[in-house]
Amino acid sequence: MRLNTLQNGDCIAGLKKLDDGVVNLAFADPPFNIGYDYDVYHDKLASENYLAWSRDWTEQVVRVLKPDGTFWLAIGDEYAAELKVLLQREHRLSCRSWIVWYYTFGVNCTAKFSRSHAHLFHMVKDAKNFTFNADAIRVPSARQLVYGDRRANPKGRLPDDTWILRPQDLPEGFNANEDTWYFPRVCGTFKERAGWHGCQMPEQLLGRIIRASSNEGDLVLDPFAGSGTTLAVAKKLGRDYLGYELSQEYCQQIRARLKRIRPGDPLDGAPEPLVSVPNTAAGRRLDEVKAKKSGNRTKIRRRGKTDSAPHLPGF
Repeated sequence: MRLNTLQNGDCIAGLKKLDDGVVNLAFADPPFNIGYDYDVYHDKLASENYLAWSRDWTEQVVRVLKPDGTFWLAIGDEYAAELKVLLQREHRLSCRSWIVWYYTFGVNCTAKFSRSHAHLFHMVKDAKNFTFNADAIRVPSARQLVYGDRRANPKGRLPDDTWILRPQDLPEGFNANEDTWYFPRVCGTFKERAGWHGCQMPEQLLGRIIRASSNEGDLVLDPFAGSGTTLAVAKKLGRDYLGYELSQEYCQQIRARLKRIRPGDPLDGAPEPLVSVPNTAAGRRLDEVKAKKSGNRTKIRRRGKTDSAPHLPGF
C-alpha cells in the first residue's frame, strides 16, 4: 500500500487490494443517488441497486478499518435511514453521533422547505476504544461570546445541534455537547472554491472531523475523493492519506491541489463561522440599498441642474 496517494479507479476494486485493519479514519461523501451530473458516474440508480452498491463499498471500508478505527459518512435525506441501519445492523458499527450539518444558502425548493442540511454519521468499530480528541475541536462558548462570564472554560465548548434561522444572530442558541454543526457551503463566490466540482466540502468541516477522530501520522481514507478536500485537509494536518476517484479529470485536479499544499498550511475558510460571519443587524436591507442608489442618482441629476428626482418608496 502506497501512502499519500490518489488512485484513479473504482473504490471497491481498490479497497479489495488493501489488507484488513490498516486505516485509522475513513470519511466518505458518496453520490446521493439524486441525479447529480458527475463527470463519469451515473447518479440515478434503481434504489435496490444503489443500496446493494452501498453495501459493497461500506463493507470494504469497514474491513480496512483498524479495530479502534472510525468511519464518518456524509449522506442526504433520501438514503440516510437505510445507510445508518446498514452500518449498525449489518456491519456492526456503533453510532457515536448523528450530526446534522446545517448551512446557509441551501438548495432552493418550490414545493417543500428549502434544504439546508446534510447528515454526518459518526461510526466506530469499538464503542469503548476509539479516538476522540475533544480539546482539538472546541469552539467559543456563549459564556465567552455573549455573557463575558468568568466561569467560561477558556478552551471553549464542544460543537452543537440546535435549530435556529441564522446561527450568527443567536450564538447562545448553540449549546455544548450537541450535534448540529454550522458551516457555510463552499459557494461559487468563495475564495476556497475549486471551481471544477460542484459538491466541494468545506475544509473547516473536514478539519473538525480529522482533528477529532485521528492523530498526526494516522492514515485517513476517502473512497470518493471528489474535489480532494479530505486529502487536502489530511495533508495540512499532518496525517497520511489515501484516496480513490473514478474520474480521471477530477484526479488531475486533485493532484494539482495537493501539490500546492504543505503540511502545516492553514485550512481554508473561517475557523469559527459564528464569529466570522456578519449578523443580520450588520447587514444591508435591499430596500435601503435601492434607496441609497436612488439618492445618489438624485444628487447627480442636481449637479446637472435638473430638478427631477425619483420617488423613494416609504418603509
